[in-house]
Formats: sequence, structure tokens, C-alpha cells
Amino acid sequence: MASTVDLNITSDFVLPSIVTGSLVDGSFFTFTGICALVSAQPPPNFKVTKASMAEFLTLNRQSVSLVVLQFPAVTTNPPHIHPRSVELLFLVDESLEVGFVDTTNKLFNQTLQAGDMFVFPKGLFHFQYNADAQKQAIAFSAFGSANAGTVSLPMTLFTTSIDDMILAKAFKTDVATIQALKAGLAPKPYSSIDLKEKERYKQLVS
Repeated sequence: MASTVDLNITSDFVLPSIVTGSLVDGSFFTFTGICALVSAQPPPNFKVTKASMAEFLTLNRQSVSLVVLQFPAVTTNPPHIHPRSVELLFLVDESLEVGFVDTTNKLFNQTLQAGDMFVFPKGLFHFQYNADAQKQAIAFSAFGSANAGTVSLPMTLFTTSIDDMILAKAFKTDVATIQALKAGLAPKPYSSIDLKEKERYKQLVS
């Protein structure tokens, strides 16, 4: 039977195969990849900074991860799903329009204010949008998986190899419209992999 949850472990934590417990100290459990955001200027576009297993090896099989979401004025986190985890969002600053759609096609949406939290159930498509024309919104999202996964609907539909005619028929439009949608999409939905943090862990396990 297939499972989409993190596997249980029979030890306190999981070490990379080439590291022994005697070589590990508090640095192995410390992540500094988000520190740069404290004094940084707001990004020009929506930005995700991740602390998942890919960036923070210590999270392997710990069933938890975190992201920081930065929304400059009038920006959105496009509709997407996390196939392996629920998402719990905490809005730190300003306001945010959020919502998800369940399997009966019912929309559950809300306008959040700083200090509010919102749950996006696992596997349901959802979005976040900063409607403010001047201010940046900042949120933290926690996941019940070290690797929640992200499937961006616009990117999955319009930047893969699905035939234009299939998409045109599915959306009841023409091929020219589909091609225009494809042309307007950037090659990557999210921007942040902290290379410095990856290098730090590479040195730790070398």
C-alpha cells in the first residue's frame, strides 16, 4: 500500500549515511537559511523561502517543514496543491486573501489580518493573494511533512508537454488562447533554494 506521509523512524533522528553520531553537534539542528530575510528589502515578486528537507537535511523523516511567504503589493501565490501535507498559514503582517476549493467545488475563502491563521487541507487546491496596492504581506506556513511537495496548477497545465489542442478542448477555448497563456508564464513558480545553506550542510557531512 502506498503512503504519502513521512516514514516513522526508530531512532531519535536520521543522519546522512556518511556521518556518525559522534560528529554531530547543535549545528546539525540549526537552520540559518531564513536569517537573511530579517534585514532584506521586500522582493519585487512573490517569493517563497523554504526550510524543507531539501534545504535542511535534519528534517528527514521528522514530519515537519516551514516556509516564509513574501507578497509584495498586488501579488499572488497561484493556485496549487501540496499532495503530501496539510498547510497551516500564520499571517505575520498586513492582510491576505486566501481560499481553497474542496472536492465538491465549494470555495472556502477568507480575508486574513495580521495574527490570523488559516488551514489548507491536504491535497486541495488553494491560493493566497495580497490585494493591497502599497504594502507587503508576510506569512509563515507550517507543514506536517518534511517534503510537502508543490504542484502549481498554471505551471503544470501550461508549461509541460500537454498538447495545446487537449488544453483548448478542456478549457473550451482555442489553441491561440492556450499558446498566449503559455507565453505569459515564467519558467519557475517559486524562486528560493538557499545555496549557502546547502553548502553548509555539504561541508557538515563531508
